[in-house]
Amino acid sequence: MDSDGPTTGKPNASRYLQGAEVPSLLDKVMQRWRTWLVVLVVAIVGIYYLSGRSSSTDSAADSATAVPHTAVPVAAVPAKLGDLKQYISAIGTVTAYNTVTVKSRVDGQLNRVNFSEGQIVKAGDLLAEIDPRPYQVQLTQAEGTLAKDLANLENNKILYARDKELYDQKIIARQDLDNQQALVGQYAGSIESDKGAVDNAKLQLVYSRITSPITGRVGLRLVDPGNIIHATDATGLVVITQLQPIAVDFSIPEDDLPELEGAMKANPQLPVTAYDRDFKHELGSGTLLTTDNQIDSSTGTIKLKASFPNQDNSLFPNQFVNAKLLVNTIPNATLIPAAGLQRSQQGSFVYVVKPDKTVEMRPVTVQATQGDVIAISKGLQVGDLVVTDGVDKLQQGSHVSVQTAAVPPTTASTGP
Repeated sequence: MDSDGPTTGKPNASRYLQGAEVPSLLDKVMQRWRTWLVVLVVAIVGIYYLSGRSSSTDSAADSATAVPHTAVPVAAVPAKLGDLKQYISAIGTVTAYNTVTVKSRVDGQLNRVNFSEGQIVKAGDLLAEIDPRPYQVQLTQAEGTLAKDLANLENNKILYARDKELYDQKIIARQDLDNQQALVGQYAGSIESDKGAVDNAKLQLVYSRITSPITGRVGLRLVDPGNIIHATDATGLVVITQLQPIAVDFSIPEDDLPELEGAMKANPQLPVTAYDRDFKHELGSGTLLTTDNQIDSSTGTIKLKASFPNQDNSLFPNQFVNAKLLVNTIPNATLIPAAGLQRSQQGSFVYVVKPDKTVEMRPVTVQATQGDVIAISKGLQVGDLVVTDGVDKLQQGSHVSVQTAAVPPTTASTGP
């Protein structure tokens, strides 16, 4: 028998207690390890986060320190002093002052054509000849009738003078004298009619020679020699178009009419310049003649007409051109390219390059704009270097490197 205790036949309670303490100790140890593990993970994450923030801050500080020293390449031009010319531009059509379809005024055979197609002719130049012989015959007949009636008139005047002496001697009756006087008047009337017939025959003979009524360019020939032509023919011999001077018709919006009227009061003959379709080549310079007397309600425009000398024949009838009407000139304006002007919610501004190669955002006041040139009334001085390219990379105080420098025109005289 063991000396540890009496044997009762029941399980020993101390053994159960000892078996239960072992798992409890293990749980406590594991719980402590978990706690330390969580603390360790939190510490590692915190250190990593703090080190990342410090690195980002240092990188940002380095970048901020480097920005002012990085030169941005830009293009800049100096503001210029010049005259800004303001235009009203419109599409126009060249129209001839006079266009004449030359027709015959008498009937007959076309004997000869004295012009070449496309030739420049002057007023009075002989263009064609119709067979004149029928009209020469008519002239001869009219002149013969006139001569006959003149002789009869002279004879009746003599008879009248004789009858008057006989009447004074009371040899003939008053009725005989009156009849002779009536014959004198009758032949006098016939002579006037004969003179008209002679003049008409001469005129028909003149009409057999067809001359140019205007100075201009001859078109294509419509009738060949040898054909019988009539005064009633629908088609003529040729069409002549006057080219010098020539007109340009164009329309402007009715909103521009007050500005135009003000300009016409100062200068009734406003300059007008004609350009080709692409606005690249100047075709001629002229002056404004007049405006239409009413506005076209369907288009809201008013028609204008300008005159051009067209000495070089660069303008051709029915040609489409771009017309530029000069309505105002701003003298001694500060001019910059349109590319240099920037806009924001606060207003218009430009980037000006300072002597230390940094840029300044300078607010400006726009006086007028014409094409790609802008006149500045406030904010700029002549000679200020204005950035025109590369502005999207700039801010106040940015360092720049001026790579190119285009020179703007001193006067805004071209462009739509």
